[in-house]
Amino acid sequence: VHMMMQLLIRSEKDGILCPIPQYPLYSASIALHGGTLVPYYLDEATGWGLEVSELKKQLQEAKSNGITVRALVVINPGNPTGQVLAEENQKAIVEFCKEEGLVLLADEVYQENVYVPEKKFHSFKKVARSMGYGEKDIHLVSFQSVSKGYYGECGKRGGYMEVTGFGADVREHIYKLASVNLCSNITGQILASLVMSPPKVGDKSYESYIAERDGILSSLARRAKTLEDAFNKLEGITCNKAEGAMYLFPRINLPKKAIKAAEEVKTAPDLFYCRRLLNETGIVFVPGSGFGQVPGTWHFRCTILPQEEKIPAIVTRLTDFHKRFMDEFRD
Repeated sequence: VHMMMQLLIRSEKDGILCPIPQYPLYSASIALHGGTLVPYYLDEATGWGLEVSELKKQLQEAKSNGITVRALVVINPGNPTGQVLAEENQKAIVEFCKEEGLVLLADEVYQENVYVPEKKFHSFKKVARSMGYGEKDIHLVSFQSVSKGYYGECGKRGGYMEVTGFGADVREHIYKLASVNLCSNITGQILASLVMSPPKVGDKSYESYIAERDGILSSLARRAKTLEDAFNKLEGITCNKAEGAMYLFPRINLPKKAIKAAEEVKTAPDLFYCRRLLNETGIVFVPGSGFGQVPGTWHFRCTILPQEEKIPAIVTRLTDFHKRFMDEFRD
């Protein structure tokens, strides 16, 4: 991602369209390389949908402010929002990028993590090719990582990107940027090669690999559903369906007294809630203000990563805390 931002951003007049809520890697890398983040809001009411009309609106507003938008970031499945894009929606996004001459930066690191039968992951490259668009028609970069998905090797860092639609001269610059890192990440590269070429039918490890993979993914799906249901039972909290990735991003309608108490200690209301939760229960949520959210709304991000046998105790602690909190600050 840093390499692509270095490649795309020339000055603060260059903008990158990013989803809000967004994974802070994007806002940080855009700022680091001196560009401008052009936000587009995901629609919570439609399960964190990505509306092309919103992209067009934000693109025009950026242009009117003298910003040259160079690329569109799409995170699918979503982080922190956990939605999975429909194929028709993806086609509309590809068409938008082609029409506007934008590089499509497809963050697809959670592609294995889809938990609902009515949704399926489709790579943006596959979607673009199904529309008849080849190398010369659209600039597309696909990101993948070994630290996500069912591998879950979060202590190891390795990843890869596929760069399509760029000429040999641009590719040469990308290789130069990569070569600046003199110390190769050996274990990360080994893991990346394993992710790219998993055990195949007939291999000795195939059966155990499939059993472990399916066991992890089905457990994550159960955890996601349990937490989703728990949030929707809590007073003042609504949570969209957990479709994919490793997160839920519930919305919390905080009482006015809680908002006032947060203001008195110069803290964002969602951070105020999350700190109280941490101190009283040991449960860590990340406040939505860390990812961006529609002004006047409050959220938090919750992972589905604790061991499955610990989830019921987490739900109990959360439920008890939330009741105490709402009783204390009830308007």
